Amino acid sequence: MSIYREYDIRGIFEKELNEQSVVRIGYALASKIEGEYVAVGYDARSHSPILFEYLVHGLNAGGKKVLDMGLVPTPVNYFTNYQDWNGITPSASVMITGSHNPSEYNGFKITINKAPFFGEEIYALGRECEAMDFPLKVARDVTKIDALTRYVDFLVSEFQHLKGMPSRIVYDCGNGVAGVVTERIFGALELNTKGLFVDPDGTFPNHHPDPSDEHNLEDIKKLLATDGDIAFAYDGDADRIAVLTHKNNIKGDMMALLYAMKMDKPTVVGEVKCSQVMYDELERRGAKAIMYKTGHSNLKVKMQEVNADLACEVSGHVFFKNRYFGYDDAIYATLRMLELVHDGIDLDAELAKLPQVFSTEEIKVKTTEAEKFKIINRVKELLQTPPASFPKIKNIIDVDGVRINFEHGWGLVRASNTTPVLVTRFESTSQEEAKLYEKAINDLIIKAKESL
Repeated sequence: MSIYREYDIRGIFEKELNEQSVVRIGYALASKIEGEYVAVGYDARSHSPILFEYLVHGLNAGGKKVLDMGLVPTPVNYFTNYQDWNGITPSASVMITGSHNPSEYNGFKITINKAPFFGEEIYALGRECEAMDFPLKVARDVTKIDALTRYVDFLVSEFQHLKGMPSRIVYDCGNGVAGVVTERIFGALELNTKGLFVDPDGTFPNHHPDPSDEHNLEDIKKLLATDGDIAFAYDGDADRIAVLTHKNNIKGDMMALLYAMKMDKPTVVGEVKCSQVMYDELERRGAKAIMYKTGHSNLKVKMQEVNADLACEVSGHVFFKNRYFGYDDAIYATLRMLELVHDGIDLDAELAKLPQVFSTEEIKVKTTEAEKFKIINRVKELLQTPPASFPKIKNIIDVDGVRINFEHGWGLVRASNTTPVLVTRFESTSQEEAKLYEKAINDLIIKAKESL
């Protein structure tokens, strides 16, 4: 399995990410960066500092100087690209993180000139690394920066109006890196908080740091039931969030609707998995809603292109350009959600006003890397002349896989960019019809597979 993925570089420590591969990555990456400085941070995994040293070797050998921010959440890493460090603004940043993957994994999220480095750029980098001689070691050129304090001070200053708000706030860091900033920010704002698994520990002894999986929310739900008015949970590197009330687990698309309430006719970019309710409701309120490809890198690029105020993924990546820099930041998203509560918005009441639909979670269909895109293309062909029993199609959106709009809902099938699976999701105004759409599209996938 290649370590060079659509949105990042990712693999198993020592087996795939080792001195040989990581030094080469640093050296090859250096040639893609015009400026002199690269800011590098890392997550709580035990091998992250080791990978940091390998990466520094490569970057230095390639003629780049490194700004070392140490242990930080991914949003702090992004933040450094917008800051002046004693007359230096980095031309790029690299975050060493395995995000929500198992503890033996690690990886690199790369930003160059404030834009994500992804897709073909990563694949080309991989080809270059494989053909490269191992670069010689040069004198280590690393300068420490306190990005963490700069970030904390910035957010505390931006959200002074929340100081001392009475809501009981509970949160779960899942032993990821969120805890290194939550304590400081919540403390400075004198918020009434209780945190779970706040200490970073890359072995994740309590539960896996992936808040999109309901099993990982059991502890925070118990704490919310007894001690909280609102709850937040973070993934391993704190770029993804879950928001829970006593009645709702608020997904990213519904968060976007809530956030947009306080913006004046915003442009909002959503992914193909977002509920139709989000798109329709935004348009009804006078906002502009744009559907685009799944993936945090894709959404950041699209936001820039259309000058959007906000973007979201169902999984909890939320991107604010409105009053912020346009990247996914779960800590910032927490404070913007608390701001809504502080301003008197009843989150549950607002959600209850929306049209009621039945949505499935993401359903993954196993396939192979070689076949997944072929199946999608075959499904598109089969939809040109669907079976007589197929539900009536209103229109088809093919911005990322196929999203088929029916009379009372929609069905999606797309190829995952990161794993050998097809991702499906279904939504309708009735549960029976959602099941009908699911069966019809699954039958089509089986037919597509058989015809290959």
